[in-house]
Amino acid sequence: MRVYLDSIGCRLNQSEIEKIGRDFFACGHDIVSDPSHADVAIVNTCTVTAAAAADSRKTIRRIAKAGCENIVGTGCYATIDPKTVADLPSVKHVVSNEKKDNLLTHVLSEGEMEDIGSPRRIILPGKRKRTRAFIKIQDGCENHCTFCITRIARGGIRSQSEKSILSECTIAVDSGVKELVLTGVNLGSWGKDIGEKRLNALVLNIHEHFPGVRIRLSSIEPWDVNPELIELFDIPEFCPHLHLPLQSGSEEILRMMGRKMTARSYRELVSQIRQKSLDIAITSDLMVGFPGETEDLHEESKSFIEEIMLADGHVFRYSPRKGTPAERYPDKVRNLIKKQRSEQIRNLIHQSKSNYFNRFLGRNLSVLWEKVSVLEDGYLLEGLSDNYIKVETNHTSDLYNHISTVKIIKITDNAAVGRIIQ
Repeated sequence: MRVYLDSIGCRLNQSEIEKIGRDFFACGHDIVSDPSHADVAIVNTCTVTAAAAADSRKTIRRIAKAGCENIVGTGCYATIDPKTVADLPSVKHVVSNEKKDNLLTHVLSEGEMEDIGSPRRIILPGKRKRTRAFIKIQDGCENHCTFCITRIARGGIRSQSEKSILSECTIAVDSGVKELVLTGVNLGSWGKDIGEKRLNALVLNIHEHFPGVRIRLSSIEPWDVNPELIELFDIPEFCPHLHLPLQSGSEEILRMMGRKMTARSYRELVSQIRQKSLDIAITSDLMVGFPGETEDLHEESKSFIEEIMLADGHVFRYSPRKGTPAERYPDKVRNLIKKQRSEQIRNLIHQSKSNYFNRFLGRNLSVLWEKVSVLEDGYLLEGLSDNYIKVETNHTSDLYNHISTVKIIKITDNAAVGRIIQ
């Protein structure tokens, strides 16, 4: 059977779709890069915003239009709105998040389920191709952010055992992976439900088992960052990058969002992290247009975001999600105002990102090459530094999935340009 895989949304979805691909491959099936060549397509959907849900529908329609007549919808959007997904063209199965681990049983007959080999990492072809391995360490969340549909779609926290995580890491590293990205819905809650050690101890254990391999956290809530976690930055392989969702720089909006932090506590945390190293990249998620966000509260948020000096950030317009408390809040913000505020925050982030990148002009960075394009006289290499700076260079060799020391010689709008020195 020829299988096409696609995923919308977060790194956790990417981790899951890679695992699904590996399971199909282990049963002797081929992973293809073109849905027109597929006997079945698996789409891991997202519903974190209305735009993500729309992207999920668009992806399924695109695959159906390409000629694939057997589509399986899974993931958060398929869990929250299974009927809509089931009614989309060529969708034959809808598999909720709760049943996702057994997805193959919905697609394959008993004779097609036979495991024919040892598990190994499958690099997905096409746009989902990654050198870094996303390792799912937990699922679910027990926070109560009033805007968030993910907790409803994913349920309560469920940690993977340390043994199973190390097994996943082994599969990835034995396949040549040089960076492990730990992912989850609420990463900092790992171990809480199974009585195991906490996240910092897990990272130390992974480092001990796989010396020399980079370890990165995908995203962690600010209130889950403790001094022990900050101390991990003494490990050279622990990537100096934390993605700390802020959502708003307004104290009042944070309170209405149900966030377990204040702007002041976020500022103090950032200060503690930068005492360890000013070069650590701090990136974030930022939302505009939450119900009740007046012009004054937006200006308060802008000032705080400018003060924090983020290395980068994802900017979202608030999107009401059915079943969340914020859906019922009064004082909705008009779409035109959301658009204007989003543009203002994006401009702030662009300037902040530029300032951070420029700090490394003339300095050396460690870069993992993730994309290679053939040129007339060599190759264009694109990759990520350990502190999450996109770096480009021209080189005579194809260094895909290699780590190089690169001297930064130029900063462009979206990347740093470097010269390989080692």
